[in-house]
Amino acid sequence: MAAEKITARLKTFYNEKVTKQLQEEFTYKTPMQVPKMEKIVVSVGCGDAIANKKLLDAVVKELGQITGSKAVTTKAKKSIAAFKLRQGMEIGAMVTLRGTRMYEFYDRLVNVALPRVKDFRGINPNAFDGHGNYALGIKEQIIFPEIDYDKIERISGMNIVIGTTAKTDAEAKSLLQKMGMPFRK
Repeated sequence: MAAEKITARLKTFYNEKVTKQLQEEFTYKTPMQVPKMEKIVVSVGCGDAIANKKLLDAVVKELGQITGSKAVTTKAKKSIAAFKLRQGMEIGAMVTLRGTRMYEFYDRLVNVALPRVKDFRGINPNAFDGHGNYALGIKEQIIFPEIDYDKIERISGMNIVIGTTAKTDAEAKSLLQKMGMPFRK
């Protein structure tokens, strides 16, 4: 019994259509120069976890449901007395997605979750970091269909960072646009 290799719908689309379009647009000499998505990092900060540890457990569970991967807790780097925060306390969770899971998550984010945002007019086209990476903030985790609204403890936002191999923001924006990202006009 040989295991079949599963490829994401979006990865096939990237390989067949997007690479050719980007190669023509930016006149790359070789297909290896064409930028691609490298990883997606989804993180949630949960400052209320200082007082209530169960909130962090719920965040980790929900992040696992949304991404399909096990979430890792993040710890405070330094102590801040005003927030009653000590170095090493667990205050958030994150998941790094690569390969097939990354493409599957991106597909669900663009085609299912973002259109469910109330009064959605597109995402900010200026949130690039200068090195071809894009950061996106979401205010509610309930836009993902995997989350059951009745079972959540509290509504929390999340940060999504899409890391690409693009050298410039223009290349990265073109890549994400061709992959279906709904940028605001």
